[in-house]
Amino acid sequence: MSVVLEVENLSIRFRQDGRVLEAVKSVSFTVGKGETVALVGESGSGKSVTALSTVSLLPDSAGVDGSIRYLGREMVGASEADLRRVRGNDISFIFQEPMTSLNPLHTIERQLGESLSLHQGLSGDAARGRIVDLLQKVGIADAESRLGAYPHQLSGGQRQRVMIAMALANGPELLIADEPTTALDVTIQAQILDLLAELKAREGLSLLFITHDLGIVRRIADRVCVMQGGEIVEQGPSKDIFANPQHPYTQKLLAAEPKGVPEPIAADAPEVARTENLRVWFPIQRGLLRRTVGHVKAVNDATLSVRAGETLGIVGESGSGKTTLALAVLRLTPSEGRVVFLGRELKGVQGAALRALRRDMQVVFQDPFGSLSPRMTAEQIIAEGLGVHGVEPGRDRREMVAEIMTEVGLDPAWMGRYPHEFSGGQRQRIAIARAMILRPKLVVLDEPTSALDMTVQVQIVDLLRSLQRKWGLAYIFISHDLRVVKALSHRVMVMKSGDVVEAGDCAAVFDAPKSDYTRSLMAAAFGEAAV
Repeated sequence: MSVVLEVENLSIRFRQDGRVLEAVKSVSFTVGKGETVALVGESGSGKSVTALSTVSLLPDSAGVDGSIRYLGREMVGASEADLRRVRGNDISFIFQEPMTSLNPLHTIERQLGESLSLHQGLSGDAARGRIVDLLQKVGIADAESRLGAYPHQLSGGQRQRVMIAMALANGPELLIADEPTTALDVTIQAQILDLLAELKAREGLSLLFITHDLGIVRRIADRVCVMQGGEIVEQGPSKDIFANPQHPYTQKLLAAEPKGVPEPIAADAPEVARTENLRVWFPIQRGLLRRTVGHVKAVNDATLSVRAGETLGIVGESGSGKTTLALAVLRLTPSEGRVVFLGRELKGVQGAALRALRRDMQVVFQDPFGSLSPRMTAEQIIAEGLGVHGVEPGRDRREMVAEIMTEVGLDPAWMGRYPHEFSGGQRQRIAIARAMILRPKLVVLDEPTSALDMTVQVQIVDLLRSLQRKWGLAYIFISHDLRVVKALSHRVMVMKSGDVVEAGDCAAVFDAPKSDYTRSLMAAAFGEAAV
């Protein structure tokens, strides 16, 4: 097998505030012709920095030693003109979040055309024909009609397909995919992985795949390089790494999957929340007089209940209505139908009366960085709810913050730090502490683990279990990660296009799904053998 990319003794350091930070230390690996090599590790392990260094996409503050050879040509120290010829032409990238990688102000045709014009000199009808061909190749239905679409008019899966089309535009030899499926639903994730495998076989591509998800690695990689702290601690054929991992860190990663089942609910556990025939329809208004011409049916006739100490998992793809349903339960979006909380009908409850109930219903969001104010310290963020609802009589606010920080596994000495000074897992613990300090009865958890590494996911699941056990909390847990749902939920509700297509005991739904849609979710998450 001929070698496409050869990395030898690569070291990368950054100068920051007078200090030198070593991001990558003496890394060596190769990618052969037609081969898929996976760089695996947690956030901060050096995976993405290593990939970006292949075509010198690092900031000026980076110092690079070692050798990176593409088809025998040295890339370290290469001229800008040589690098420009390789970037996007011979080596192409697919990044994690297509919405931030695509220009929101330009149409899909213009963005794909820009690359074709720059590298191949194509324009007009020739470029248009090539763009349609690329979009069809990556599975965009009715490609010609999509040329004038902007990124926000496409689904997450479609945006990622457009990113793949851009990467393929100039016939690259090597495709570098940096967490390309992390932000996608399980079914879309499966489609993208199948597409990459098909394109690799058809186009004869080599693939360097960066991920923290070992399930994906097992599915697509020929060889695996495991990174920790900027070093490759183990590498070898995928089947050997999974069958007999040698390094303790590799063993830890392979064991990092949420396991077990939640504790049984007490037979006399009281009902915390209930909905009956809940409906959320958003009007579609057109014309000068904004007449309603139809509705977006976000949630249709959803009936659910959750008791103290119980977790109700709500699963489904993006746009299925999961989050909208939860927001309606919290009275954060208008709805029709009954919502009963702690035995009280919420219809008509407004103002101070509703605000008093809010202390008992809290929410933890998906992105711990986006949901925390960068201008507030950890102490201010966690204590924010106490300012709204009042501190318990006789309790000191700072004392309460210290207590809840300890409970969620944070050092109270970090109270004065800001969000950017914490890791992703620590930020999510702050978000959980902010919700839990009010001792709520119901907590909505909206994808609280999807942005986290596998080992951190396990820690957060264990934390949520212990808090539920200690305080008898009711959880509504929203996720597209069925492994986490299975480990945390007592009952499961499956949603599609606003409809509840299946609901029941967690074990029953996972072991014997009744609807075709649920079976497709299970197949995408666990493989055909699990269905």
